[in-house]
Amino acid sequence: MALAGCSDQVDPEIAASSASQAAEEAQEAVAESAREEGVLAQINRLADGYDYNAAIKLAKEDPSAKLNDLVDGLESEMKGTSAWERPDQIPHLFFHSLVVDPKRAFDKDNKAQGYRDYMVTQKEFESILQELYNRDFVLVNPVDFAGLDQKKNMSYRKIMLPAGKKPIVLSLDDLSYYEYMEGDGFADRLVLDRKGKIRNEYVDGDGKKHVGAYDVTTVLDDFVAEHPDFSYRDARGIIAMTGYNGVFGYRTSQSQYPDNKNLEKDREAAIKIAEAMKKEGWVFASHSWGHIATGTVSLGRFKRDMKLWKEEVEPILGETDHFIYPFGSDIARTGAYSGARFELLKKEGFMYFYGVDGTITAWMQQRDDYQRQMRINIDGLQFEKEKRGDRPVLKTFFDVDEVIDSAR
Repeated sequence: MALAGCSDQVDPEIAASSASQAAEEAQEAVAESAREEGVLAQINRLADGYDYNAAIKLAKEDPSAKLNDLVDGLESEMKGTSAWERPDQIPHLFFHSLVVDPKRAFDKDNKAQGYRDYMVTQKEFESILQELYNRDFVLVNPVDFAGLDQKKNMSYRKIMLPAGKKPIVLSLDDLSYYEYMEGDGFADRLVLDRKGKIRNEYVDGDGKKHVGAYDVTTVLDDFVAEHPDFSYRDARGIIAMTGYNGVFGYRTSQSQYPDNKNLEKDREAAIKIAEAMKKEGWVFASHSWGHIATGTVSLGRFKRDMKLWKEEVEPILGETDHFIYPFGSDIARTGAYSGARFELLKKEGFMYFYGVDGTITAWMQQRDDYQRQMRINIDGLQFEKEKRGDRPVLKTFFDVDEVIDSAR
């Protein structure tokens, strides 16, 4: 009887070991499920951004059979894409910093009319983004559609999009939060929040400080997060930068702010922001250091300005091969580039150039050593031109009457 009784008992050590093993297996299962979910999110993000090759590679090489099973569907989606037929006809819209508080911007001081002419409100920009998305436009960066080939000549590249989708480039001029804008209802600067996300710092009319999305870059980042299919391979836009008032709201120019006791801290903060923005998909362009009319100033002034750019802005933003002409002051008309100004720009490494033309939906020019594109200004002047019926182009992208802010 004693032996029979003992034979039904479980060894405590074996039971503990089995329970521990079961717990470990459960933890491993939870960890694997979380890992799969993370990789799945990456795959979906890549596919939403039309980078099917990268999405398929990730799904195919993963040890999870569940993720492997996605390959057929991704390959089927990829077959539904085709190369954009007119890589030389891609529209480019550009903006300035957004008016957050129209009451302060559009008051009766001597700057109000300039803001009405050259800016749009945050409400208008958000409406424009939604309309572009509704009309199946997709953000692309210039390097997506043009770059150096094996012979080191500029040539067009294939943009693969589903039927009905259309590429478009966006850019933003003067992301410096100039001194003249202070207190006029604009964001004050860019900052990184605790999670390293790029945000704006904005002070309202009552003096209360806010951190959030209050300008083109941050609003667009949030929009793409909600609508990843609005961005081709995580493209955002091009930011035309000057340096005479510093960058991103930080007074980083040593030549203009020699008494700034926080100069080094401001530079360090600006460098971190620039690095974060590039990771997010933003491309920086030179807009000259002093916002000079590059097509008409003396060559000597042009060279001095370029030297300041190299000394004060490039160390913060990094090198760039994009140049956006201030005032749209191009170095040539519609003919091919040549001459001393072009040689200077080429010597400094610039290959992508952007002018302004608000009378045509798209204009591009390509030669072996450069890519050139015209941009449409999106601002109060263009709104008024459109409403007058003066060579309207904005109707391709949105209805001015639908997006215009009554506060304007």
